[in-house]
Amino acid sequence: MADYQAKAYEQQAQAEAQSAAFEQGQERRKQDLLQAQARAQAGASGVGIAGSPTEVLAASARQGQMDLDAMLYGSRLRQNNVYTQADISRFSGKQKLTASIFDAGSALVGGLSRLQDQPKAVTFGGSSLSPRASAAIFQGYTGLY
Repeated sequence: MADYQAKAYEQQAQAEAQSAAFEQGQERRKQDLLQAQARAQAGASGVGIAGSPTEVLAASARQGQMDLDAMLYGSRLRQNNVYTQADISRFSGKQKLTASIFDAGSALVGGLSRLQDQPKAVTFGGSSLSPRASAAIFQGYTGLY
């Protein structure tokens, strides 16, 4: 069960990575569109693409890249969290397995010790015979017939 849970966590981490990659692609397209609009506006206004318009475009591009990096960083944090949960699930499963082995061994030893403490009578068909009657039957005593 712990392995199943761990695999589910790993699939969740992979889904997070895919989702983040999709979101980054969307954000990159949005930034490219904004950059293209800014260049078109600068060109339409008759201002050359040199000097301060270039600096504005470059600053916008840097900010856009920082936004993408922040998205990637957040995604990696979430992935690490889910992978850690998977590791904890596996560890917990191993601990429970070890504990169950010790519990089974303890129950076996306890059961064997209770067998040692049973009275020395032989049981036939649900009734107990005394040790003397049991010895007589075992040794072939036929005086009962």
